Amino acid sequence: MSNTEPAELGEGHSPAAWTAVVIMLIGFAAGTLFFWFDVAAGVWASAAVVLVGLIVGAVMKKAGYGVDGPKFVPKHHAE
Repeated sequence: MSNTEPAELGEGHSPAAWTAVVIMLIGFAAGTLFFWFDVAAGVWASAAVVLVGLIVGAVMKKAGYGVDGPKFVPKHHAE
């Protein structure tokens, strides 16, 4: 029996996506702590970190590290 299903394209598991998500998670976590301790400047700085994560992800994707980029090498899982 042959497998006729197309190979997964990575579903966003690229260096660009991972980097963006990690930076944004750090921003959200810090923002939550700053909000909890009522530090308004820290909340706004954390919001800026989230935006930086979005920008870094977009720049990395344009540089070829996104799922469709030439520098991305998908990892196939053994079944």
